[in-house]
Amino acid sequence: MPRRLRFVVAYDGRPYSGWQSQAGRNTVQDFLEKAFASVCQAQVRVHGAGRTDAGVHALAQSAHADVPEPTLKSEQWSAALNAALPPTIRVLRCLFVSPEFHARFSAKGKLYRYRICNARFLPPLELGRAWHVPAPLDRELMRPEAELFVGTHDFGGFAANRGHVVAKSVRTIDAVKFRSRGELIELEFAGDGFLYKMVRLMAGALVRCGREASAAGEIEERLLHPGRFIPKARVVAPAEGLYLVRVRY
Repeated sequence: MPRRLRFVVAYDGRPYSGWQSQAGRNTVQDFLEKAFASVCQAQVRVHGAGRTDAGVHALAQSAHADVPEPTLKSEQWSAALNAALPPTIRVLRCLFVSPEFHARFSAKGKLYRYRICNARFLPPLELGRAWHVPAPLDRELMRPEAELFVGTHDFGGFAANRGHVVAKSVRTIDAVKFRSRGELIELEFAGDGFLYKMVRLMAGALVRCGREASAAGEIEERLLHPGRFIPKARVVAPAEGLYLVRVRY
């Protein structure tokens, strides 16, 4: 009988076409499944807690796979998989769990971080790791606007679609942290779930606010009346500034 292995994986999203397997076989899921096939000498399906887009990074994505018996000990799996993975993907830790555990459906919430480099010139080591916004941002204006996202709201005005309308767009954001250190701004969003490109649209709205490019009360209006926003006024923050920090169970 196979055993269910839960593991935490970190990756630099820049070289990959996102998390979910695609025909081009250049996704994080594809490389993980190749690594499992190398170790197990059998096809193994990997299930992630959620999908990240091309260019999005993860500090601690959660996933599971059913591995055949006989198998390695749980503490041996990380080294075995990492030996078959590119250096931009690393399995950090593994443990065997109950067959009832599911990386996606057992999850209770997630924490995302968005990084903005608000400087005239982008430092080379931030290339592909932060959104470069050279124009001045009013951070004291952005901070209280970020707090508006806390609570249970219809986030339809902060979501894109994959060719179909999302049936349920109500989500709960438990906490938002706004950190400002020198040229760096970090936004953290903890919630029970996130819609497609939701964090990137929230970050984009806050930058619009900081540049004083949005009308007063725009974020509050989009939360209260998600169907009234003007799509062309929305800003989707670039993928490279987004990090999946943690999945909560």
